[in-house]
Amino acid sequence: MKRILFLLMLFCIQLNGFSQAFYEEERYVPEANPLVLRKLEQWQNLKFGLLMHWGAYSQWGIVESWSICPEEYEWCERRMGSNPNDYKTYVREYEELKTTFNPVDFQPEKWAEAAANAGMKYMIFTTKHHDGFAMFDSKYTDYKVTDKGCPFSLHPRSNITKEIFDAFREQGLWAGAYFSKPDWHCKAYWNPYYPPRDRNVNYEPEANPVKWKQYVDYTHNQILELLTDYGKVDILWLDGGWVAKDSKETISSWYEKQLQNTDNGYMKHRMVNQDIRMDELVRKARQKQPELLVVDRAVHGINQNYLTPENRVPDKTLNYPWESCIISGGGWAHTKNAQYMSGREGIQLLAGIVAKGGNLLLNVAPTPEGEWQQGAYDLLKEFGDWMKVNSEAIYNSRPIKPYKENNICMTTLDDGTTYFMYMAVDGESVIPHEICIQSYQPAPNAVVTLLGSTTQLKWSKIAVNGFKILVPEDLQYHPPSKYVWVFKVTALLD
Repeated sequence: MKRILFLLMLFCIQLNGFSQAFYEEERYVPEANPLVLRKLEQWQNLKFGLLMHWGAYSQWGIVESWSICPEEYEWCERRMGSNPNDYKTYVREYEELKTTFNPVDFQPEKWAEAAANAGMKYMIFTTKHHDGFAMFDSKYTDYKVTDKGCPFSLHPRSNITKEIFDAFREQGLWAGAYFSKPDWHCKAYWNPYYPPRDRNVNYEPEANPVKWKQYVDYTHNQILELLTDYGKVDILWLDGGWVAKDSKETISSWYEKQLQNTDNGYMKHRMVNQDIRMDELVRKARQKQPELLVVDRAVHGINQNYLTPENRVPDKTLNYPWESCIISGGGWAHTKNAQYMSGREGIQLLAGIVAKGGNLLLNVAPTPEGEWQQGAYDLLKEFGDWMKVNSEAIYNSRPIKPYKENNICMTTLDDGTTYFMYMAVDGESVIPHEICIQSYQPAPNAVVTLLGSTTQLKWSKIAVNGFKILVPEDLQYHPPSKYVWVFKVTALLD
C-alpha cells in the first residue's frame, strides 16, 4: 500500500527537472582542508553567479542531453529529427548535430561584461553534459567542438571553454567547470554491445571491472585536463549524482527523500554501484588546484562542499553552504523565443535567497549562433541597475533571524550593520510613508537611511521590540531603485 501511494504521488506531481541536491542539514559533511574552507567562505560572500548550458543540442532548442536517454518524461520527449519515433535514428541524428554546430557569433567578452555589470561574481559553464559532447579540446575523445568534423573547429576561438574562462576571469569573475560524470557517448559507459536501459551505465561495473576502469580513467583524465590546461578553476561542479559508490546508507537516504523532493526523477530508475573513485579524483584535482571547491552534487560526503537545490528555494535558512540554481528564461538549454523572468522577479529572488544565507546561480542559455537572447541582456541590466545602488546589502552578508517579516527580507554584516529589504508588489512604485518592522529596534545612536540616498530617516519605537521608519515624500515618489527598497540601520539594539 505504501508503494502504491508513493507511486501515485510521483504520478501526480509535475517533474520540473532532476533536482540533485537534497538539502539535508544533518547529512552535510563539513570540509576539513583549511585552504578549501577559506575558499568556501569567500564563495559564500559572492552571492550571485551565472550558469550556462550550451552544446550542439542547442541547435534543436531542446532539453540538453536527456532525449537520448531511454527514460520517459514529458519534458524530454523526442520531437526533433527525421524520425523521432525510431530511437537509433534519433540518437544518430542527435550526435550528428556536431557536424552543424557553428556558433560564429561567439563573443564571450560580451557575456562576461554583461554578467559583471549585473553584479555576478562567479560563472559555471557546461564543459560537458551527459551526452558527452566536449565543449573543450579534450585529448580523450573526438566527440568535441574542436574536432575536424565540427565546422566550428576551424574558428580561431574553437576551444570554447578556454575562451569563456579567459573572458570571465578578465572581468574578475571566478571560473567554474560544470562536468557530467555520466557520458552517454563513451563506449566505456554505454557499451554498444548492450542497449542502454536508462541513465545508468548499461552493464554491471562489478562484473566488468576492466571496462569500468576504462571509464573511470577516462573521466579522471578529462577532469584533470580541465584543471591543468585551462588556467585557474575555482569550482568543479559535478553533475549526475547517480554515478557514485553504492551504499545502503546512500540508497536509503535517496529513497527516503523522495517524499520531500518529488520533482526529481530518481525513483524511475534502478540504483547501480558506479564507484568513480571520487576521493582519489579530488586528491589529484587539488594537487593541480589546491583551493578548488568540489560540488559532487547529490552525493553525500566530503566531496560536496556546498549543496545545490535545483530550480527551487528552500523555505528556511540552512546551516551549511548552498546555492539555488535557477532558470532565468525558457529551459536550462536554449529555448526559442524564451520568456525571461521580470526584473522584479529576478531581484526579489536574489534578495530572498541571500536573506536565507544562500547564493543565486542564474542560468542563461546561449543560442546556437553563440549569442544570448535580448531578454537575457535586459534581465541582467535590471540586476545591474539595482545592484549599483543596493549591493552592500547582498555581498558579504549573513542571514539574521527571522530572515523575513511579511514582505521585508533582512541581511546583516559582521560589523552589525543590518539591511531591511522591502519587496514591492507588482506595479508598486511608491514607497510607503511608514515602514514597520516588529523584530528589531535600532540602537539609540543608529543612523537609518535608504540605500541610494544620504538622507537620514526618522524612526520611532513601536511595540516592545519593533520600530517604524518614516519615509519623506521626495523619497517615496522618487526612489533610487526599483522592485526592492533597502533600508540600512547602522546598529541594532542588543
